[in-house]
Amino acid sequence: MPEFPLTLDDAHAIWLTLKLATVTTILLLVLATPLAWWLARSGSRWSGLVGAVVALPLVLPPTVLGFYLLISMGPQGWVGQFTQWLGVGMLPFTFAGLVVGSVLYSLPFAVQPLQNAFEALGDRPLEVAATLRASPWDSFWHVVLPLCKPGFLTAAVLSFAHTVGEFGVVLMLGGNIPESTRVVSTQIYGHVEALEYTQAHWLSGGMVVFSLAVLLLLGWLNPRGSRLRT
Repeated sequence: MPEFPLTLDDAHAIWLTLKLATVTTILLLVLATPLAWWLARSGSRWSGLVGAVVALPLVLPPTVLGFYLLISMGPQGWVGQFTQWLGVGMLPFTFAGLVVGSVLYSLPFAVQPLQNAFEALGDRPLEVAATLRASPWDSFWHVVLPLCKPGFLTAAVLSFAHTVGEFGVVLMLGGNIPESTRVVSTQIYGHVEALEYTQAHWLSGGMVVFSLAVLLLLGWLNPRGSRLRT
């Protein structure tokens, strides 16, 4: 029987990738929901600028974002000095640093589907809820959440998938440390550098299958298309 080509290091990389994507997705849904609501409903003159900043990772090279995060989180950066003052140390080349970078890099993939869903909701459902004396919190849980459920699902799927496929940001910010910051994308890169093409084929093929499944799921969640606005 032929030996299974994937190694224990590959398994660790897969597990760390899934862990990173799960944590990032949960944090993104928590952070992106109020931000998307404000962008969709506030009408502030600052919403255009904030929306552009949120969408910046869509066009910014990942290595650029990773570089500036690395500088800001380093010993001379303001984030690094703050985390050292808190006693938690520095974030680069740690799993926590990967989470921060992933949240910022995948932010538009959570905000924009939610913003689209909130804008499509309109004012009428909330006005009806207000006439029934529903509080804003009740309106959100019993009106906004059920009606915008496809938007939340799309945001979650896109955030998870985009985090799984990260390379530039995680390589710049986390390096390629086994069992600590080495995810599937950097593991594939390492296999190719070592001319281990069989292992690279297996991991890359798994990413292709995963990506296709994500696209099919998005098409099922949103038959009209799940394109992001830029």
